[in-house]
Amino acid sequence: MARVEIRDVWKAFGPVKVIHGVSVDIVDGDFVVLVGPSGCGKSTLLRMIAGLETIGSGEIAIGETVVNHLPPKDRDIAMVFQSYALYPHMKVAENLSFSLKLRKIEQSVIDERVAAATEILGLEPYLGRYPRQLSGGQRQRVAMGRAIVRDPQVFLFDEPLSNLDAKLRVQMRAEIKRLHQRLGTTTIFVTHDQVEAMTMADKIVVMNDGVVEQMGTPLDLYDNPCNLFVAGFIGSPATNLIEGVVSTDNGCAVMINGARLPVTKELEGRLSEGQKVIYGFRPEHLELGGEENGFLSTVSVVEPTGPETHVVLQFGEKEIVAIFRERHDFGVGQEIYLRPRVGNVRLFDPQSGDLV
Repeated sequence: MARVEIRDVWKAFGPVKVIHGVSVDIVDGDFVVLVGPSGCGKSTLLRMIAGLETIGSGEIAIGETVVNHLPPKDRDIAMVFQSYALYPHMKVAENLSFSLKLRKIEQSVIDERVAAATEILGLEPYLGRYPRQLSGGQRQRVAMGRAIVRDPQVFLFDEPLSNLDAKLRVQMRAEIKRLHQRLGTTTIFVTHDQVEAMTMADKIVVMNDGVVEQMGTPLDLYDNPCNLFVAGFIGSPATNLIEGVVSTDNGCAVMINGARLPVTKELEGRLSEGQKVIYGFRPEHLELGGEENGFLSTVSVVEPTGPETHVVLQFGEKEIVAIFRERHDFGVGQEIYLRPRVGNVRLFDPQSGDLV
């Protein structure tokens, strides 16, 4: 296991800058997920850690060693790719042992490590098969086993679940998490799926346009997003974000479509009459209200999921989403009053995107 330190790293492809001064400190033994939309730079950053991309400027250290100029084979890392990258002409047992044989490790050690990885991942029935004879999930387990046998300081995963169907993705998420809990190896996992990030990570690094927007625990990012991008990206369904104007008549509130939406006492001291804000609240932080304490909205879509009911509503010109744990018999076109739980409301500056 090892600490990974990324210090003011920059990267450009020709004139196009893709990583802009990223600094991230990954603690020894942590499971860290790099998440963000396609093209945000997360895979490029992972490939720089692995040594598959050169570093424009800055430093990357694994343990006590700065690895900027070390080839991938000398970094003591193991990488699992989206495409599995198995040798098609080798059986599973050979795929698992091949990298160790290249390093001229003693056969007894190879046998011991392959046996351990096989037992951890339940690969015993497949050792005599070729990759073409395996399902996608089985191939991914072989790719993970090939990483395990190397006994690296750091595991790197580059969107390893994106080729799997929805049910198998859930199963493999749990397998990878259990693997980390069992081995305790520092792990860096790249995904564009924020649900994967929330369910797997000790820490999440949210990236956008080559910069780190926020880093923290999953629940910290969910409950306390530092800006509009994180608030809109983390969470499914996404945070409701609506433009409004502060009114200080008869107490402080945010006026949206003629409705007065509440704010906390703490926020009141930071707001001024006529100030423009983005009013943010999670779908599950809406509850049924009345004319005296809620805003009127019209039901557009009702989506029962079993444990929850997701309701899409029209609020003026803005579409919002509410989630109810209780079962309600809403109909399309029905008008209902909703109120946000004021303690969960977040206000953002429409210009900078930062929290107010």
